[in-house]
Amino acid sequence: MATVLVLNSGSSSLKYQLVDPESGRSVAGGIVERIGESTGSATHQSGDAETVRDSRVPDHGAALRLVLDLFDEVGPSLADAGITAVGHRVVHGGAVFTEPTLVDDDVVTAVRDLIPLAPLHNPAAVKGIEVARELLSHLPHVAVFDTAFFAPLPAAAATYALDRKVTAEHGIRRYGFHGTSHEFVSAAVAAHPAVAAKLAAEGRGPETLRQVVLHLGNGASASAVLGGRPVDTSMGFTPLEGLVMGTRPGDVDPGIVFHLVRTGMSASDVDTLLNKRSGLLGMSGVNDMREVRKLADTGDADARLALEVYLHRLRKYVGAYTAVLGGIDVLTFTAGVGENDHRIRSGVVRDLKFLGLAIDPAANEARSDEARVVSEGSGGAKPLVMVVPTNEELAIARQAMELVEGP
Repeated sequence: MATVLVLNSGSSSLKYQLVDPESGRSVAGGIVERIGESTGSATHQSGDAETVRDSRVPDHGAALRLVLDLFDEVGPSLADAGITAVGHRVVHGGAVFTEPTLVDDDVVTAVRDLIPLAPLHNPAAVKGIEVARELLSHLPHVAVFDTAFFAPLPAAAATYALDRKVTAEHGIRRYGFHGTSHEFVSAAVAAHPAVAAKLAAEGRGPETLRQVVLHLGNGASASAVLGGRPVDTSMGFTPLEGLVMGTRPGDVDPGIVFHLVRTGMSASDVDTLLNKRSGLLGMSGVNDMREVRKLADTGDADARLALEVYLHRLRKYVGAYTAVLGGIDVLTFTAGVGENDHRIRSGVVRDLKFLGLAIDPAANEARSDEARVVSEGSGGAKPLVMVVPTNEELAIARQAMELVEGP
């Protein structure tokens, strides 16, 4: 067995997973939480066994040492796991990194230089890479960038209508995020038998496949994908733009920012408002879709409005991206909300029948961990509605393995 250890370093957490890229199996994994706080914890999952350790974790170095100790004590043994690479999730690669990259000192410096573009995410990625290279120095390290999939966006989609000198000086463009997920899911859709059968029945090749992918979690984004290549995405220069999210508003009039600053809020206050106090949380008081749903079901007016705003924005983007693609063959839902909330899926599709989209209630409400079609009927020219579980760790593992070992 050949495996990849995938690390996802957050500001106060370290997620990890030992993955077999060939089979797609997660051998073991877990999370270290509350790094740098007075109390911390680690949860390690190996097979059906779960081990929890509560202890202070002062920094990311201590977090990774704790992870390595858990593998040694609980298993599986990393020495016997055939690890070929360590894969690191990095949120922002800017215009510099457009594909998986073997990490060296220059790469670490370049990722650090990109911190102004992702001040909430890239600092933690740098810390994670540095400590992993120190503690696992005998292994190659590969950085996989969340923005890479969207690097080839057409200029018309990537360019903001700002003074071109300003955009060039400050590196402003639509970068897009959740790219690892959108790439994995759109590829899984293209490989699905129902999609292949649809294209064959219509006498079309995979290069004509028109997809809209909705990655709906606490963060949320949409993409338009034509023949496996992205042509638009909802997140832009930062992850703030686009869909309504757990704590972020998505699209807002930029004039709101200037109004708030002129009327007394500091730039820092506005940054906090937009990143941490908006979206579902700002409208309803809770950011977890399950809690929003519970409140709405009790008749809470704010929660009901939050759901209406959330769904309205989703339908708006599906319609817009159908226009960008010149039609739609598959609408796909993925990530925590997209995979698990059948009412969100039916709420999105309900008013899009004019696009040929329709959901089979029984198929939509059935729970499954498999990629599946939930649309009404089969065959014909109607577009498909699908639910496809995302697996960013597997995607990172496969990209890291391919870079190190070859295709």
